[in-house]
Amino acid sequence: MTSRAASASPSAAASAAASGTAAGGDAPLWRPSFDRISQSQLTTFMGRLTSKYGVRFSDYEQLWRWSIDHMETFWTELWDFAGVIAETRGTRVLVDGDRMPGAQFFPDARLNFAENLLRRRDQAIAIRFRGEDKVRRALTFAELYDRVGRLAQALRALGVEPGDRVAGYLPNMPEAVIGMLATAAVGGVWSSASPDFGVQGVLDRFGQIEPKVLITADGYFYGGKTLDIRGKVTEILAGLPSVVRTIVVPYTTATPDIAGVPDAVLLDDVLAGYPAADIEFARMPFNHPLYIMFSSGTTGVPKCIVHGAGGTLIQHLKEHRLHCDVAEGDRVFYFTTLGWMMWNWVVSALACEASLLLYDGSPFYPSGNVLFDFADAEGMTLFGTSAKFIDALNKQGYRPIDTHSLETLRTMTSTGSPLAPESFDYVYDGIKADIHLASISGGTDLLSCFALGNPISPVWRGELQCRGLAMATDVFDEEGRPVREQKGELVCTRPFPPMPLYFWNDPTGEKYFNAYFARFPNTWCHGDFVELTKHNGMIIHGRSDATLNPGGVRIGTSEIYRVVEQLPEVVESLVIGQDWDNDVRVVLFVVLREGTELTAELEKRIKQQIRDGASPRHIPAKVVAVNDIPRTKSGKITELAVRDIVHGRPVKNREALANPDALDFFRNRAELAE
Repeated sequence: MTSRAASASPSAAASAAASGTAAGGDAPLWRPSFDRISQSQLTTFMGRLTSKYGVRFSDYEQLWRWSIDHMETFWTELWDFAGVIAETRGTRVLVDGDRMPGAQFFPDARLNFAENLLRRRDQAIAIRFRGEDKVRRALTFAELYDRVGRLAQALRALGVEPGDRVAGYLPNMPEAVIGMLATAAVGGVWSSASPDFGVQGVLDRFGQIEPKVLITADGYFYGGKTLDIRGKVTEILAGLPSVVRTIVVPYTTATPDIAGVPDAVLLDDVLAGYPAADIEFARMPFNHPLYIMFSSGTTGVPKCIVHGAGGTLIQHLKEHRLHCDVAEGDRVFYFTTLGWMMWNWVVSALACEASLLLYDGSPFYPSGNVLFDFADAEGMTLFGTSAKFIDALNKQGYRPIDTHSLETLRTMTSTGSPLAPESFDYVYDGIKADIHLASISGGTDLLSCFALGNPISPVWRGELQCRGLAMATDVFDEEGRPVREQKGELVCTRPFPPMPLYFWNDPTGEKYFNAYFARFPNTWCHGDFVELTKHNGMIIHGRSDATLNPGGVRIGTSEIYRVVEQLPEVVESLVIGQDWDNDVRVVLFVVLREGTELTAELEKRIKQQIRDGASPRHIPAKVVAVNDIPRTKSGKITELAVRDIVHGRPVKNREALANPDALDFFRNRAELAE
């Protein structure tokens, strides 16, 4: 365990970051204070490397390069620094390190993921939970440990063995954490979906992996409404013959009637037969399956991506401790559901001996202040959210800096889509001036980040601060050559521990290989269109498969979104390339503020805004007003689904969308036929 009290004296990196001048005369939005730098776990870790290996680092970039050149040493040192609990680590760190896929980290190690997250067993608060304005609860670390242990005994009694799947169809509530940890404790594999998923969306996911146990709630709250899901659960179970027991968590009702749910039992009745006791953790190989995650599924049945316990654990420890400076006693929050990978990411903060702040429901009920009320009430230290939430706060005129203390809040992270430069400005002007704002990017594919923040470097407007430690992240042009300060493909040229183990039902590995490694030899190609900056940061321009290509010039969709959505009349936008006249033309769809019409004058201003803020090449050939924009369950807009609709192609999996009816606004538009 490395605490703040153990921080090393300030390094050369601390001095340089705190007092250095901005490159090229431009100024960052924020610089960490000398105290923040010197007390960070990242500085402590660098001091550890200096004392052991005699290497000194003047800034983060030097540490990053060292971590790539000395990858095995880095991961070994991180293992010890973070205090990974294991039966054995083994002597081998990386086997077949020149193969992607095929490389293996710590092939002789044996550990249990849940054991590492349940290292505390005291009376401090482990979880604070709010379900809108309906439910408030808290669990101590001791209570969390005991409930996980009792459920683990129950799962073993139900026949759950290492490798068996347990599925959660749950709100973001404490029982979701308990269910996952109990599953991991016995060596099972956890997979989850949020209760807003429809029946077919759940079956498209869980139907592929055949869970033995389903853990669900009776319903959930959203926007002040109570939504009963017992009927959906019954339909889902009809398509999941593998389930031998359904465990129902009472949430919206104290004692829900579950007579209509096959093979169902209430959670408290399950636990009643098992005493609190020391947990018998199943210590498994480093690459034992832990999670099955799902791709968005907007282009077909979702891919089932299998992640290992060891790789997930050590990567999350790195990102939480070194990049986000999460330590014992911190209170960590991410606005997420169980249908988004950020839930899996934030729960791992327990391994840092931090507390979790869980919120389920609408972030705008009863108003956009609700999450900041939560932050003040609970002393939140890390606030994680989506770029869309930050943009919505700004557009709706919220200024937490004027209405809330946020005294304890040190870090704000944003992901889900690129955070626009204007949103960076808003955070420092409208939320908190002295805050580490970290725009982060990675994804379900690695259950973590390729680029993110760090607590010792400046924050530059519109940029992700840095590439993740020991992640050989680069940008390639079309020919596979590294480029800088120009747009290209996000790649990783060396293996990393949280690479997926495999895809479910992909016995030859062909789908897995084609997803990441077919584009460039022995290199992970992530599918993001990005740019490395002169500050060693990164700008995300959008997904490569949604990149526009009018006249053969590649344009990232986020380049248009960030400028057009500055207009007060535009609430949201979506852009696609439409095949037209043996070329591709840019079509921009806009959702306008209530009471606003798309007049010729407004269309002219939209195009001028894009010309001035981006370039003449970005100007759309058509601007079309729509009532809504389709998005995935995790809140990402779906350019590909809209592109299919516009071209008369079927959308293969409407169930993957949070609002599939929005697709109808794009079908057979007369404006796009001329």
